[in-house]
Amino acid sequence: MREFSLPALYEVPADGNLTDLIRRNAAQQPDLPVIGRKRGGHWEDLTAAGFLAEVNAAAKGLIAAGVEPGDRVGLMSRTRYEWTLLDFAIWSAGGVTVPVYETSSPEQICWILGDSGAVGCLVETEAHTEAVKSVRDRLPGLAHVWQIEAPGTGEGTGGEAPRGAVAELGAAGAGVSDATVEERGSVANADSPATIVYTSGTTGRPKGCVLTHRSFFAECGNVVERLRPLFRPGEGSVLLFLPVAHVFGRLVQVAAVMAPIKLGHVSDLSKLTDELGSFRPTMVLGVPRVFEKVFNSARAQAVAGGKGKIFDKAAAVAGAYSRALDEPAGPSLKLKFQHKVFDRLVYSKLRAVLGGQATHAISGGAPLGAHLGHFFRGIGFTVLEGYGLTESCAATAFNPYDRPKIGTVGQPLPGSVIRIADDGEVLLHGEHLFTEYWNNPQATEEALADGWFHTGDLGSLDVDGYLAITGRKKEILVTAAGKNVAPAVIEDRIRSHALVAECMVVGDGRPFIGALLTVDEEFLPRWAKEHGKESLSHDELLTDAALLDELQRAVDDGNKAVSRAESVRKFRVLPHQFTEESGHVTPSLKLKRGVVAKDFADEIEALYTH
Repeated sequence: MREFSLPALYEVPADGNLTDLIRRNAAQQPDLPVIGRKRGGHWEDLTAAGFLAEVNAAAKGLIAAGVEPGDRVGLMSRTRYEWTLLDFAIWSAGGVTVPVYETSSPEQICWILGDSGAVGCLVETEAHTEAVKSVRDRLPGLAHVWQIEAPGTGEGTGGEAPRGAVAELGAAGAGVSDATVEERGSVANADSPATIVYTSGTTGRPKGCVLTHRSFFAECGNVVERLRPLFRPGEGSVLLFLPVAHVFGRLVQVAAVMAPIKLGHVSDLSKLTDELGSFRPTMVLGVPRVFEKVFNSARAQAVAGGKGKIFDKAAAVAGAYSRALDEPAGPSLKLKFQHKVFDRLVYSKLRAVLGGQATHAISGGAPLGAHLGHFFRGIGFTVLEGYGLTESCAATAFNPYDRPKIGTVGQPLPGSVIRIADDGEVLLHGEHLFTEYWNNPQATEEALADGWFHTGDLGSLDVDGYLAITGRKKEILVTAAGKNVAPAVIEDRIRSHALVAECMVVGDGRPFIGALLTVDEEFLPRWAKEHGKESLSHDELLTDAALLDELQRAVDDGNKAVSRAESVRKFRVLPHQFTEESGHVTPSLKLKRGVVAKDFADEIEALYTH
């Protein structure tokens, strides 16, 4: 058994709650821009005082509607300014926010709102309203449904003047005094529930993780202090495009307010590149798939422009330069010269795609991989990998900006402890952890045994306390020969190929390891054009010999990361990517392995019979 901890850098206020942050900002720096929001196609600043005023107005409306201290209120929307506004408004009314993914089905909505006992729900669109209405007869405690977008308007992504729910709440609360909001906003203390975030549900019905105000204070306070150069008040900014219903997005939101730095929101990921260029954040937070697409798209454009060899050489130099930074001697003079040349020709253009101002990003949700980690650091854009779960209020480990170790998920959150059990399971202890699964004492007891949260993940700690995640306990495959195989390592390596969208390794009880692959449907047309196969249909492309050869190269590269017994011998290409709508991935894009295995049982069987 091995464990590692770091001293806390932030002291949680015992009698405070998260609304203290917006009141502090307005009192100390009323004119500081804390929000950037899109209006008329341009970014406009909202000051700390202005943000507090809008939060209070919405909170008054919730109070007027009968929301009492401790009441749960659902919030179902894409990432937009109103998400942050209404989250703080719910807290200011004394309530508890219950996030609902905007892609959730009526059945999922019913479960989350019903299990949490929500008294009201704020939704974004008319479609969301209809989805809630379709199950409302099974939700007797749901007294209110407010719609953010004014009915019939189909408002954009949060930049227009407030209408719909925000205006409705403002009008309804006109008779509620400032003193009432002040009193309500002070009811909760550090140990009061702030939110109930439902897990992704990869293995059954989602469980509601109760995260307290203490959880967020401990999490965000220590992240901000450890990464203080990235959270510079008055200078720093971050563009939030992750789902705020996911705990990682919530970390970004609260940390930005705590720092404080300017926070912007993007709902439409197809416009992300344009919005990064116009907002120009000083820091980017994302998931590995975002950074994979940046790399793959850049390379594809270079190839299309006849500059593929230059890009590949530049990428190789970036990787070599980054690896040399970890060596005592550092980069050689030759490598420094090559790096300087490619910085002018290639790297500066890639940084411009990411807004041009950011030197660091924080990545979580899945492993980035050492190849991309070194590439991005080599171009002057260091991606700091972290690791966490809903139960740990997002990051429970992350790489420090001044001493990153690529290939790891970093050191423990200051003030917390990471322990590796005898069987390799990662155990956690700290103030940032959830307190219980809502209405589920049995699951709570199983997960929080002896004061430690049992993550279900397998990992190791090096001598400096840097954590590496090697797999999931429940996902360990045991081949017919008795070989234990952790799928994560090879899956992540194969998935890093531009053509591969998802990879799921199979082989439990089988004679060898196989894999199910899906092809990235955004990248496939580019590949077809590059190889003169535009005339082929989607189905014809998936059986094309050249494409299968390319996928085999991706598999061969993945096999280099594991032993022969763990390597993929055969693979099958599935007809379409996995989607949340198809039921094969969660809203945070985690594979539902059991569902995939059931729905594609014939394909798995074919691996071993054909």
